[in-house]
Amino acid sequence: MIFCIVGPTGIGKSYLSEKYREKYNCYIVNGDCFQCYKEMKIGTAKIEDSLIEDGNHFLFSIQTVNKEYTIYDYQKDLRATIDHLLSLNKKNNVDRDIVIVGGSGLYLKSALYDFVFNEQTSLINMEKYEKLDNVSLHEELKKIDPIEASKIHYNNRKRVMRAIQIYLENGENKSSLIQKQEHKLLYDVTFIGLETISRDSLYDLINKRVDSMIGEGLIEEARELYSHYDHSLRAFQAIGYKELFSYFDNQIDLETSINLIKQHSRNYAKRQYTYFRHQLPVKWFNSLSLAFNYMEEKHRGTKKDL
Repeated sequence: MIFCIVGPTGIGKSYLSEKYREKYNCYIVNGDCFQCYKEMKIGTAKIEDSLIEDGNHFLFSIQTVNKEYTIYDYQKDLRATIDHLLSLNKKNNVDRDIVIVGGSGLYLKSALYDFVFNEQTSLINMEKYEKLDNVSLHEELKKIDPIEASKIHYNNRKRVMRAIQIYLENGENKSSLIQKQEHKLLYDVTFIGLETISRDSLYDLINKRVDSMIGEGLIEEARELYSHYDHSLRAFQAIGYKELFSYFDNQIDLETSINLIKQHSRNYAKRQYTYFRHQLPVKWFNSLSLAFNYMEEKHRGTKKDL
């Protein structure tokens, strides 16, 4: 059985997956695009290192922040991980469930559905773009692919260049290529969505979560990264880090930075809801216990079918 637990930030996805693992000894696979970075822990609400290293958790802390981990990288790695775990089950004559957990909707859909990305790294006509500064380069991407440009910070030169390159290689932009996929699910996946009874209760959870992260040392973690790495790295566009970097740059005060983390987290949660409701066949639950019970029913039903 393959489950995919989705939902907005701070809703309890990791908690549900770990409770299920404790009872059913399942595999846990990361579905968050920033939890793949080793150095980012508190701000991404990553599980403890002891769990990551227990042999049952996959795709957590697999890349360093100074090396970009793209959606194409995740697609390859998630598919390879699922295939490996299914193969292990068959080899060992067991049927351990696979639970993918995270809130990065596009990353999950790109890997679980028939998305095709071009791996070529041709230098066709790239010379004129390489001479442009970051702002001008980003303006060129806006002309080619405004949807993709809206997702990429102008200082993330590598991603901007790659998006332009995709257009030059394929004759159409990345957004159009994605839209042309048949949207076929490659695996038999049950999508579990977590939600709250009201939007206010979710926002309250998010605000308290940010306060908890600050108490756990988020400022110190962000300052350590700020001191040792290029500030324009894609990893540092993650909510919780970019706002604190602005504080370290003396652009805003600490209180404003923390309030922005809360605001941006709430905005992100709204976007996550929108994406999951329109892009994936999710069964929603406003209770962790109800979601857990549903997973148990599916688990037992599968065993009976076998």
